[in-house]
Amino acid sequence: MKLVMMARNAGLYSHKRIVEAAESRGHEIDIVNHTHCYMDITSHRPALYHNGQKLPRYDAVIPRIGASVTYYGTAVLRQFEMMGVWPLNESVAIGRSRDKLRSMQILARDGIGLPVTAFSHDAKQTDALLDLVGGEPVIIKLIEGTQGIGVVLGDTRRSAKSVIEAFRGANVNILVQEFIKEAGSTDIRAFVVGGKVVASMMRTGAEGEFRSNLHRGGSAKTLKLTPEERSTAVRAAKAMGLNVCGVDMLRSNHGPVVMEVNSSPGLEGVEKATGVDVAGKIINLIESNAAKGNTRTKGKG
Repeated sequence: MKLVMMARNAGLYSHKRIVEAAESRGHEIDIVNHTHCYMDITSHRPALYHNGQKLPRYDAVIPRIGASVTYYGTAVLRQFEMMGVWPLNESVAIGRSRDKLRSMQILARDGIGLPVTAFSHDAKQTDALLDLVGGEPVIIKLIEGTQGIGVVLGDTRRSAKSVIEAFRGANVNILVQEFIKEAGSTDIRAFVVGGKVVASMMRTGAEGEFRSNLHRGGSAKTLKLTPEERSTAVRAAKAMGLNVCGVDMLRSNHGPVVMEVNSSPGLEGVEKATGVDVAGKIINLIESNAAKGNTRTKGKG
């Protein structure tokens, strides 16, 4: 098959591994920087151009869209979908996952365990938000943050109010969540491919760091999920409509709670921690779904 990966940095571990897995199975794969693309939006002959060259017909597209360019990246992905190219993750599903508030509402609607979460537009309601979440400390999150950026721990009610007021002053939207004390500085990432958990790891934050992100100095080790954790990860991926994702969970006293569903999860941490060929499993999924001549997505924007 002829594949295309949307990525701004071809040198990242995840992107090199996907290329390696595709080529080892005899597929041709191009990498295009979606921020360098422009499109011809027509009813009968939609087209995409990259650095002045019209892109050929592909069987499948692998979107690796950075959070900072979600809007334009999903627009380019929709154009591929209009052209009948099978998307590994659909544009509408990526859009859902990138909006933390929207994703939390979708997960809550489907009965998936979540930390107590509160949201408001009015700064005068700060006390009411903190009362809803209850207890100290609390977590304050930017709705569109990623890799632990824009996530702050409010140790006391006073400090939480100061952080919330600072974010309000910058005119950004935030969520306030309960802090799951019993999880400590660890979380779980379950890597879901095609409706199955193919690998899982426990991530532990660096000393003095409440965030467990590997980008922030955390460490990872392989982990066997409980049946409830495995079911929660699969249900979360299905609720978001994602074929491939990383589901981040905490172990709470009342079972697993989902913190985030990541539509472009990195492969390096999970592959090195578990030894699982996740990139190969992604290509296997594409092979099962993007047969030549039968690539049109059923998704709608």
